[in-house]
Amino acid sequence: MSLKSTRCGHTCTARARRTGVTRATLLRPSDVASVPTTSAPVEPPRLHGREVEDYAMWRCIETHQGRKTGSPRRLRWSGGVLDLAYEKCGQVTSEYAKTFYLGTQLMTPAQAKAVWAVYVWCRRTDELVDGPNASKITPKALDRWEERLEALFDGKPYDELDAALTDTISRFPLHIQPFRDMIEGMRMDLVKSRYETYDELYEYCYRVAGTVALMTTPIMGIEPSYKGPLEPVYRAALALGTANQLTNILRDVGEDAYQRNRIYVPLDELDKFGIAEKELLTGLHAPTTGKIDDRWRRFMRFQIERARQCFADAEAGVDLLDPKARWPVWSALILYRQILDAIEVNDYDNFTMRAYVPKWRKLVSLPLAYTRALLPVRSR
Repeated sequence: MSLKSTRCGHTCTARARRTGVTRATLLRPSDVASVPTTSAPVEPPRLHGREVEDYAMWRCIETHQGRKTGSPRRLRWSGGVLDLAYEKCGQVTSEYAKTFYLGTQLMTPAQAKAVWAVYVWCRRTDELVDGPNASKITPKALDRWEERLEALFDGKPYDELDAALTDTISRFPLHIQPFRDMIEGMRMDLVKSRYETYDELYEYCYRVAGTVALMTTPIMGIEPSYKGPLEPVYRAALALGTANQLTNILRDVGEDAYQRNRIYVPLDELDKFGIAEKELLTGLHAPTTGKIDDRWRRFMRFQIERARQCFADAEAGVDLLDPKARWPVWSALILYRQILDAIEVNDYDNFTMRAYVPKWRKLVSLPLAYTRALLPVRSR
């Protein structure tokens, strides 16, 4: 059969989900049970699909450029308590995302601390629906978590980790919309376990991964010599977030199906390749040989091609980032893209085998990423 792969979209680091590693939770149910109330936020228009991403991106660009009309009051925190809060954020980042943490060591101290604060907020948000206490989380708990978000953007953090993010907001031009959108992504996880089309999946990828790109791009900063519009930078960052999340999904097909009864790959595309939903839930292995079914190979080649296109869409924008941020972002791009290679090496068996990048390949790739980051920015 023939099906042409679509581009990633008009289109940095995506959150690492479904790792299977159990650690102490960063968030207790009581943390979202009593949240300081704040005035109701101005509701954005009701949007769907790629409109959600576009709306947030332009709000972030406006804030980045200094047009902050209607922004919340920005307060700075100081003193030993704040220093300890950032230190704790760094410890959490180091524990949960070692390679990512090493990348932040290449940034300025202010950039690194800000990225840690954003990472910890994203991690805590993720744990609401994907952590040890996920079974106790209700939509109302997410509503309270969003109220708490509004409060910390208004200079009223609830705890020390919130205080680190409040301070980050005061120092960098962050807009609240991608944070809200990530919470909405958690709401999707509570009620949705299937995605009918790629457009549906794309919105989910934006909400849980592209949002991180919008949060961190203002922190990483822009190449000083670049005087062009910010849209290409943000589009590329969003493409990298989508690429990373698609890679997560393709790597974890079997784990999601067997352990969570979740199917993230688009159902209409499964149908076009002649694959039934119930087949995916049991694994597509030929009954006589035990090898992967040819239909699944063709389906996975199509999915991998699209993810690679997203990585390609991301590349041009990395060079427009501040030099200190390029190496960690190039490292994330190169290493995550190699997971797709590993899926191919495993003969597309993501039901019984887990694709990963071996340590030796990581060690080889990091100098490559460093060299790529040092290349001069092309004249624009």
